[in-house]
Amino acid sequence: MKYFAFLFTLLCFNTFAQSKYLTKTGIVIFEASVPSFEEVKATNTTTTAIYNKDNNEFAALVLVKGFRFKNALMEEHFNENYAESDTYPKATFKGKINVIKNKHSITGSLNFHGKTLKVTTIPLTILNENSTIKISGKVTVNATDFDIKIPKIVKNKVSETIEVSFEFNMKKK
Repeated sequence: MKYFAFLFTLLCFNTFAQSKYLTKTGIVIFEASVPSFEEVKATNTTTTAIYNKDNNEFAALVLVKGFRFKNALMEEHFNENYAESDTYPKATFKGKINVIKNKHSITGSLNFHGKTLKVTTIPLTILNENSTIKISGKVTVNATDFDIKIPKIVKNKVSETIEVSFEFNMKKK
């Protein structure tokens, strides 16, 4: 029920706004690889995001089980042992895009694994063409920010620092 309430809020915030952009095929990639070991990287291509150009509000919803790894066993370990995706099925971001001297950034709250992290000044690239807006960027977080513990047996194979990149090709609603 909480998922549907959030999705409803996500899709309906500021109903009277004229300039809303939406995608259900946004891309979120995270990487926690360590040199000389197997790549720890996953891609999710089913992220929902909405941007209100009138007030610069932005929100995104990622279903955690949507992340795909090259290695099926790694995907299983991610969902069961790290993300605990049955208990924490979604990740969300809600924030506001800032524009200073033609440079874009976003500040807001990232919620994952039941924890919320305030993020400030994530640089963005925004391209505006006709009725489409492309928003992309990356942020670095730590597993400890979300109370995720990396077991000692794999500590040298999985980075504590995680790079999250995103790209949303959004169409005017």
